[in-house]
Amino acid sequence: MPTPFRYLVTLALCLVPAVATGQGAPPSVPPRVAWWPRVPVEGSLVRVVVRPAAGDSVAAVSGELAGEPLHFERFADGFRALGAVPFGVRDSAAAHLVVQRGADADDTLLATLRVARRRVPRERLRVAPQYAEPPESLAERIRLEQEMVQEVRRRAHQTPRLWQAPFLRPSSGAVTSVFGVARVFNEVLRSRHWGVDFAARWGAPVRAANRGVVALVADLYYSGTTVLIDHGAGLVTGYFHLSRVLVAPGDTVDVGQAIGHAGSTGRVTKPHLHWFAAYGEITVDPLDLVRPNGPARFTPGLPPPP
Repeated sequence: MPTPFRYLVTLALCLVPAVATGQGAPPSVPPRVAWWPRVPVEGSLVRVVVRPAAGDSVAAVSGELAGEPLHFERFADGFRALGAVPFGVRDSAAAHLVVQRGADADDTLLATLRVARRRVPRERLRVAPQYAEPPESLAERIRLEQEMVQEVRRRAHQTPRLWQAPFLRPSSGAVTSVFGVARVFNEVLRSRHWGVDFAARWGAPVRAANRGVVALVADLYYSGTTVLIDHGAGLVTGYFHLSRVLVAPGDTVDVGQAIGHAGSTGRVTKPHLHWFAAYGEITVDPLDLVRPNGPARFTPGLPPPP
């Protein structure tokens, strides 16, 4: 980011105005920056809002949070973007924002967001031995599959925001396992649960959580028959362990559209739907997408880019 910067912002709760430093800063009152939720837990989505002072002719805002780009859009009295804080971050996450004023020099804001620890239980599961500890012969397959998924996540930053309606749960079943749970497979702690599980009988409908483009349909070692949807503006959702898929890569799907059926493919103990969400390379709790007035809800009537 360009240095020196004119404003330094430290955000301990929700809203603290930036403090002007240096000489020749054009506005008398710097932009105000807010975060919601006020103190997110690790692995959460956040909404970042920049509100310029009255009469401040800000043309655009850009930046990054925790190393991932932020895609700001103009709304009624400022600029808004969706971001995320990683699981495992300790105490705080840093954001760098650039306020662009056309021909005038850009202003850089440095912000620090307090992050709370996510407290989750531990689950004990028993699976076939090859899923608890895959043989060395499968290492290359697993590596290539992980790279394929990572590429979808990176490309989501190149897609404009495609959703406008609120997100919906992809399954009507009850939540049986939450995000971040430490998982013990066959008596050995091997991973965390990077998603949310819904109870579902074999063949139960699975629906797209919101509008987006199908970025990947594949049979993956751990997640079985998998669909990834690129919603744009850095956001991807995934639907794992399916028994059948109703869409193909490149399809544009709408909110609530049936995209497949629940199953028990991949590393599972019984039929269910595993729902996954990521902001770029940061894996987040997908239930953040469907919380009332949550970070992913944008101003009603604000059209997504074409």
